[in-house]
Order: sequence, then C-alpha cells, then structure tokens
Amino acid sequence: MSRTIRVLLAEDQAMVREALAALLGLEDDIEVVAQAARGDEVLPLAREHDVDVALLDIEMPGATGIEAAARLHRELPEVRLVILTTFGRPGYLRTAMESGADAFLVKDAPAAQLAEAIRKVLAGERVIDPTLAAAALAEGANPLTDREREVLRAAADGSTNAELAATLHLSQGTVRNYLSTAIQKLAARNRTEAARIAEDKGWL
Repeated sequence: MSRTIRVLLAEDQAMVREALAALLGLEDDIEVVAQAARGDEVLPLAREHDVDVALLDIEMPGATGIEAAARLHRELPEVRLVILTTFGRPGYLRTAMESGADAFLVKDAPAAQLAEAIRKVLAGERVIDPTLAAAALAEGANPLTDREREVLRAAADGSTNAELAATLHLSQGTVRNYLSTAIQKLAARNRTEAARIAEDKGWL
C-alpha cells in the first residue's frame, strides 16, 4: 500500500480552505495535515508536520503564496509546491516557477484535477494550467527591472516623488527616472495606469 501524501493547505479565506480540505480528504491517498491562513505561517507549519506537498494560495496576509513558496524552496527543498490562484495572470506563473513552484493551477479547476496534480508533483512532474501557460508565452517576459517594480509598487498608493524618495532611500531624480522608464515600457499614460497594467499582468 502506498504512503499517504501529507499536504499543507494555505488559504486565507476560511470557507475556501475548509472546502478544499474536505474535497482532498475524500482522496484515499491524501491527508491535509496542516492548514494556514497566512503566508508567514507556512514554513513553521511545514517543518512541524513533515509535509510532502504545500498547496499555496497567492493572495494571503503575512506573505504571498509566491513568497512562501520561495522560502519553502530554500529551506525545505524536498517539499513540493503547488500554487493555487483565482488570478489567471501570466506574470504570476513566471514568478511562481522562478520561486520553485512545481505546479500552478486556477482555483476553479475540478477537485480531481487538483488531487492528480498533487500526485504528479510528488512523482517529480510539473503541472501547469494550459490556458495560463499559453497566456504566459504570449505575454512574454516582465519588461520591468526589480528596481522599477519596487518604485512602481510603492507609487501605487499615490505617494509623491518626495515621499517615494524618502521611503526607498533614493533621490527624487532617480525615482522620477525609474517611474518614467516603467511608464514608457508599459505604454501607459501615467504612473497610476502603469501600476494597474503591471498588476493586471502579475508583474508587480
């Protein structure tokens, strides 16, 4: 008899988390041994419960699923990582894979597909939602540098150049240059539109 797959489920919405746990619990060979509502709970729980697979939502308080995946990949490389999201943004897929994710699925996938993905990643396979994979290829790579992303992300709340410069420890001229380049690369009219475009594509 094969060993039961020990799964950690991280999802901040209790109703969704409990529903996923219940569905996975119906599988003979899968057991949800730990649940997290925050991204920063993932690593300690994974250590405590000796998990095989971590199922991570992208949008969580404390740390995003992608940040949690990167930490797990670094600290517990034997744990397989499945990113689950409602946001079918192509940039998220690329970032998730760079963070060490083994699978990337959208939440409206059938429960049987999710269970099969868990089995496949444990066997060393990669599982990617085909629609997202096609969109990511069509979209191409994120054109923004790390610093441009950082400045654009910080500017999304409407901060002035002076406020951004103080927060990021840069000169106002440097902030202005980064924003100008990001706006140009994204063919946006202003910083607000640039931040929205980058967010929609999963590039922030």
